[in-house]
Amino acid sequence: MTNTRVAVVAVLSLVLLVPVWAKTYKSTYPVACGDLWSAVKDTLGNPDNHYEVLASDDTQMHADYNVKHAAHVTVTGAILQRTNKVTLVPEGAAICEMQVVSNWSGIEHNDRSDFKQRVDESLAKLKAAAPSQPTELVPPPK
Repeated sequence: MTNTRVAVVAVLSLVLLVPVWAKTYKSTYPVACGDLWSAVKDTLGNPDNHYEVLASDDTQMHADYNVKHAAHVTVTGAILQRTNKVTLVPEGAAICEMQVVSNWSGIEHNDRSDFKQRVDESLAKLKAAAPSQPTELVPPPK
């Protein structure tokens, strides 16, 4: 009976301490937040990335999502699986800060770095697919 109580107290303590490991990671991009938000949505919507979007707000440029890992090597990785969050904060017309609240989910996963890398790849893909700006023809002076 005592072992069961100790186990229950240990699990409850771990559950209560889990938010302590959450951290906000910030990355600044030299693009408008609207462009970066398109890359974030592309990243979260790509089935190869294994994200489950729980909530998304286009006006606030915020999303809550879970990372669907195929397997966890450690027990703590499975226990510590929680909701991650991403928010974009404009810092001018052409500068955007991406804030990712991510929880460490075991030695085998680095959700924050994986997410940032995927957003970087989506942003590069979207920029490459965007048509180049047409040059404005200025009539010669008369």
